[in-house]
Amino acid sequence: MAMLSRIAFCAVLVLLGACSMRQAGINRMAAALADSGRVYEADNDPEFVRLAAPSTLKTVEMLLSQSPDNPQLLLTACSGFTEYSYAFLHVEGEITRTGAAAARDLRDRAVRMYARARGYCHHGLQARHPGLTAAALARDPAGALSVATKDDVPLLYWTGASWAAELSLAPNQLARAGELLPVRALLARARALDERWDHGAIFEALIAVDGLPALAGGSPAAARADFEKALQLSEGKSVFAYVAYAGVVSDKAERRRLLEQAVAMDANAGPRRLTNLIAQRYARAVLTAAAPGSPAGR
Repeated sequence: MAMLSRIAFCAVLVLLGACSMRQAGINRMAAALADSGRVYEADNDPEFVRLAAPSTLKTVEMLLSQSPDNPQLLLTACSGFTEYSYAFLHVEGEITRTGAAAARDLRDRAVRMYARARGYCHHGLQARHPGLTAAALARDPAGALSVATKDDVPLLYWTGASWAAELSLAPNQLARAGELLPVRALLARARALDERWDHGAIFEALIAVDGLPALAGGSPAAARADFEKALQLSEGKSVFAYVAYAGVVSDKAERRRLLEQAVAMDANAGPRRLTNLIAQRYARAVLTAAAPGSPAGR
């Protein structure tokens, strides 16, 4: 009997060692994949990234199926799906010239991808703070987020950004207007903890939220302040800030001026090259569509 007990004990140790080695392998992969976002963001070929990103994101999801609470994997999925949806679905749905059905399909896919991203984002926050449930966030957004620390800023930002982007495309926006409260709270908490994070990215996201109509809590003055702060923190190199602000101003001449400034900028000089290139492509498409002689500009 003693011999059997020793054998069983050794078997348990072997299994525990195998599990530990597997987890260590997943952690190493998670660390490597966490760098993929930075590598993609620095790339100067959006089409190359469009083709490469799905494989990376699917690998992240496969690893999450084995380690569902891994913080690095959750943040990578959260940010990666948001960025992919914006760059290659949302923007494409806005500027495509292949017909209304194709545009609608791209926007529908963008909504689903944003929702997937937000799921990973919120899972990441809840893994760090178990009390930060969806119900708590809906009931008292500011109170629920009071537990967040500076280390949570990336998750706070990406949760708010993916949620806001999803709402901007949602077919039932009026019915979901109440969701703007937690979106604002997420971005406000991120701003309060580290407003300089990622060269002003928080203020870039706030431009769209504060640029909403007054009935939805927006304010032209607040959106303008967000824009100016984003430019300050990016040292004037954020193409995306110009495009985001152009999307909320009411004056057509000012909107055109902002888009022209975005197109004239050196997209390679900014801290987020790929985002700048995508924003610049969008700005060019909007200006072309509004030009005299085009269907939209007539």
